[in-house]
Amino acid sequence: MNNIVIAFPKKEVANSIKKILAQSGYTVTAVANTGASALSSMNGLNMGIIICGYRFSDMMYSEIYEYMPKEFQMLLIASAAGIMEKNVDNLMSLSMPLKVHELLQTVEMMDYTITRRRKKLRQRPKVRSKEDQEMLSSAKAVLMERNGFSEEEAHRYIQKRSMDNGTGLLETAQMILSLMTDV
Repeated sequence: MNNIVIAFPKKEVANSIKKILAQSGYTVTAVANTGASALSSMNGLNMGIIICGYRFSDMMYSEIYEYMPKEFQMLLIASAAGIMEKNVDNLMSLSMPLKVHELLQTVEMMDYTITRRRKKLRQRPKVRSKEDQEMLSSAKAVLMERNGFSEEEAHRYIQKRSMDNGTGLLETAQMILSLMTDV
């Protein structure tokens, strides 16, 4: 479940939306009635959705959008005349009067999108530092020289040992280097 921040100038509106979401199984992380407090609530959170109104006492929704963390998506709830932005990344909009089923379907879709994005980020291969790459290359070179492995075989050997021992590739490479240099 992703973080949900609700921001409306009128606390009653925010609490009504919070109640609707809570009844549908969503957990609301924060409720705010100013743009600054909404931004403050989002800072430090990984990913999530901000459900907000059009105008606050201290800023417009567009300023919140501009300064919100890039991992967040915005659901703007405003009058049809107030919704001008149509094709903006991470911005969805619903017009007033708000229909409960539209709100829930939109939040569900946004939640799914964020969850999918989080999974893709986890699946990305880690970028290794130059020192780490050199350590892996050195361990492969030692295996190639001492055991007559090809580079691919040496890499597979390190991967296999890493999985068998429950250690990371770098730790396994470090062990290979320390064992081979002691001999």
